[in-house]
Amino acid sequence: MENDPLYRLRHALAGMALALLASVFIAAFAGAFIADLFADSYGARVAVYSVLLLYVVVGTGFLFVRVAQHETRPLTVNRLALWLASLWLWPLLLTRQRTAPETPPPPG
Repeated sequence: MENDPLYRLRHALAGMALALLASVFIAAFAGAFIADLFADSYGARVAVYSVLLLYVVVGTGFLFVRVAQHETRPLTVNRLALWLASLWLWPLLLTRQRTAPETPPPPG
């Protein structure tokens, strides 16, 4: 069981799944709030909710590919909060990687 890749990723999978579940509800409330600011219609709510949901689902995939393989710590409330924040702020990881300084060439 220790050699099973899914077993090794159990903490990351659980954290991401719970964060995605919470994000569905956050996206619903945020979608309703944002849509009500601009247009008070059901169609606007559905559109904003769909965009927000797509955003966090793409973020889940991105985080799983980039981060989950290295996550070995047990899932705690603090870790879950970090996964949740990461799902909503995942584009910052892209900008951070692109703006990271390159390693200087070896002397000589």
